[in-house]
Amino acid sequence: MHRRNFLKKIFYISTGLLILRMKIFASEILKPFNVENGIFVNNFIRHQKSFKDLWKWRKEAKNRPDPISFPLIKNDPNYLNQNKSDTTLTWVGHATFLFQLNGYNILTDPHFSRRASPLSFMGPERTTPPGLEIRDLPLIDVVVISHNHYDHLDKQSIKSLIKRQKNNQPVFFVPLKLKKTLQNFGATNIIEHEWWQTSRYKQLEIHSVPVQHWSKRSLNDTNKTLWCGWVIKSKNFQYFFVGDTGYSKDFLNIQKKFGPMDLASIPIGAYEPRWFMKDSHCNVEEAIQIHKDIKSKKSIAMHWGTFQLTDEPMDEPIQLLSKLTQKLDNPNKFTALMHGQTIKI
Repeated sequence: MHRRNFLKKIFYISTGLLILRMKIFASEILKPFNVENGIFVNNFIRHQKSFKDLWKWRKEAKNRPDPISFPLIKNDPNYLNQNKSDTTLTWVGHATFLFQLNGYNILTDPHFSRRASPLSFMGPERTTPPGLEIRDLPLIDVVVISHNHYDHLDKQSIKSLIKRQKNNQPVFFVPLKLKKTLQNFGATNIIEHEWWQTSRYKQLEIHSVPVQHWSKRSLNDTNKTLWCGWVIKSKNFQYFFVGDTGYSKDFLNIQKKFGPMDLASIPIGAYEPRWFMKDSHCNVEEAIQIHKDIKSKKSIAMHWGTFQLTDEPMDEPIQLLSKLTQKLDNPNKFTALMHGQTIKI
């Protein structure tokens, strides 16, 4: 009897240890691979600029050029609402695009508000109106969010989009740990991704990929949510929304996985001063290198001409792009749109 009870105890202890090991193993599998000490990190840099660096920049930025506005093209919302066959890209402004592919309507980093700020009365102000108003959008199927900075994740824009489609919300694809934020805005269809994760939406594949950036939305949440770029694929087309990024070898790795891109949206602005911005914002030369690295057949510039965020003149990025792309075999492969402009691919 005692021997039998002893064996039972050994069995229960062994089973408990096995279950514990399985739980630990499972948690290691589920743990994102790019988390260190509870925060997300980039693949090729670890150092992040400090508040001291930020204060130094703000003290030195004495002669920032005045904000300027840019021409606004009147587009055709009726065409965009009825379009079920053409592949199109419409630039709303900054990092916001309406991308139409195979009858699906995809919106990137929706920002339609007056300011890129948590406050309605101060912070970077939009200098050029949105190229397309929310009320003129077709019904959106998919929204991709690159990260949580206020010029890319705008609470009021998300809430207005949800209100407009209250009976048919789009699916929001967000980086890890951003689901709760979107839920607070009223979103219900949310899919979180870590880097290199894939989801299917009907006939589309949605892939999250690593880019070199960071995240922060309040005083104590630096890099506690992930950032990423998005590759959206159909059977015969793939579009790369880069989001916000510094230059890194990530883009060579992305090209190795996906092959040449048919279309890409690449940031070209918010790069000065270089000592402060280089790790997280590419300049025009680096944007062109990203275009080359991903072997893009057609690239469209973004992240310029909408908000005065940094120290370079607002028209400098587009002027440099026009000049430097002349060295490409085909300068038309990397161009810029006017606010509101729609192109067919």
